[in-house]
Amino acid sequence: MTLQPWKIVARQIELRVRLTPSGGRDAIDGVEKDAEGLPYLKARVTAVPEDGKANKALIALLSKTLKIPKSSISFVSGETSRKKILRLDGEPEDLLSKLEKVIG
Repeated sequence: MTLQPWKIVARQIELRVRLTPSGGRDAIDGVEKDAEGLPYLKARVTAVPEDGKANKALIALLSKTLKIPKSSISFVSGETSRKKILRLDGEPEDLLSKLEKVIG
């Protein structure tokens, strides 16, 4: 069974992400469990964690990877933490299909 770092909430997707800023490249590196056993999408960006630069880079990476507008991605929690929860607006079935392709 594939780890799923997302859930459908009110016709939107909530996505758990573990972000590595200053990561050398912008990429999605699959899914991993944290110490509590919760799955997170692993993402890395070249941007530094200052003035929201890494968060903006994360939104740009997800937008490009999932082919959705940046405006449809927002933070639920974790803006100043490595572990974040993002809300993806759009058709849940379409978004799930795209997420599953990204994580393999």
